[in-house]
Amino acid sequence: MSNGNYFNEKSTSRFDFGVYRNKTAKKAGSNMLTIATRPSEEQQYSVGTTTISMSIREAQALQNFLNESLSSDSVDV
Repeated sequence: MSNGNYFNEKSTSRFDFGVYRNKTAKKAGSNMLTIATRPSEEQQYSVGTTTISMSIREAQALQNFLNESLSSDSVDV
């Protein structure tokens, strides 16, 4: 991508994830991660939808937290 934009989405049965980056834009909201619940009336977790949006910096802090918390040394299975 020569214009510096990046867009990626991943979906699971319960969630939609999206990463949106624009290396040239300095506007708030131009570089963000979203996590949205997918509606499902058959499961107890999600009826309707909710979306969480965060900056890439906040997403990187979340990533570090998850990496530390979910490492094989810290999780008893």
